[in-house]
Amino acid sequence: MAEIIQRDGTWTFDGDTVRIVPGGKAHPVRQELGEIAVPLEAVAGVSFEPDRKGGRLRLRLRGGACPVLRAADGRLKDGADPYALTVEKDRTGVAEYFVDEVRNALLIEQVPDTPVDRFLLPGPTLPVSGGGGDGTASFDGESVRLTWNWKAEESKTAGGASTFPLSRIAAVRWLPAIGLENGFLRFEPVEGPVSAPPKYDPYALDLWGMSKKEYTAVLVAAAVLTRLPGARAALDAPQASPAPVKAAEPAAAPAGDHDALLRRLRELGELHRAGVLTDEEFSTAKQAVLRSM
Repeated sequence: MAEIIQRDGTWTFDGDTVRIVPGGKAHPVRQELGEIAVPLEAVAGVSFEPDRKGGRLRLRLRGGACPVLRAADGRLKDGADPYALTVEKDRTGVAEYFVDEVRNALLIEQVPDTPVDRFLLPGPTLPVSGGGGDGTASFDGESVRLTWNWKAEESKTAGGASTFPLSRIAAVRWLPAIGLENGFLRFEPVEGPVSAPPKYDPYALDLWGMSKKEYTAVLVAAAVLTRLPGARAALDAPQASPAPVKAAEPAAAPAGDHDALLRRLRELGELHRAGVLTDEEFSTAKQAVLRSM
């Protein structure tokens, strides 16, 4: 098992799952999300990015596998990214070993790095809540509730807190405050989007970017995403039992692509010499490559 323990958090890998536990002073998004178990099939890659202070260990997930990343749409800062770990200078060797272990497992299992059509992670634990500039959003799995604070516009506070069931939500979108531009957490009702700016929209929180806590609104968006009709059906569908672990046959390469197949043979040889592949696994995988040639 590979393990790296840092003040920023702890990552472990047992060959099947990358388990991520945030550190005590991690960004509020990571703290609220808590421990994450990432199945190998959800991983597209892993890397270590060194710098003069140590570096950053980064897990790259397959597109669409994580509801938090889908809700964030690439807008999470590094500190809020649950799949990035700050590595101290005296642990860079451990980080590189961790990368090698995950990469070897991805190679042996032949996990593709292509997008998936369903969530492979469950998303935030319910109930979940997130702050905004003019209020707080919460979701219990059935209904969304928007509670306004004293900074909200009268058009929102006049009707009190807004509560609406999941069946009334067609879509959800989160955008953090960027520069001088406010962001928002917006729920689009099934009868159609509201044309008013988020500041006046009773289905939206206005995000001002005044504190890190505002970023936790993305967790509410992620939790709702996992339960919208299409996503929920995919999550609830029974999954086939995993096949026994063995060296998988690579897909047949296009005619003339011998360079790629030769590289694959060299990779298999290196894994065999390192003891990652048994004699039988190496022989099976080698024969499959030769047949492709």
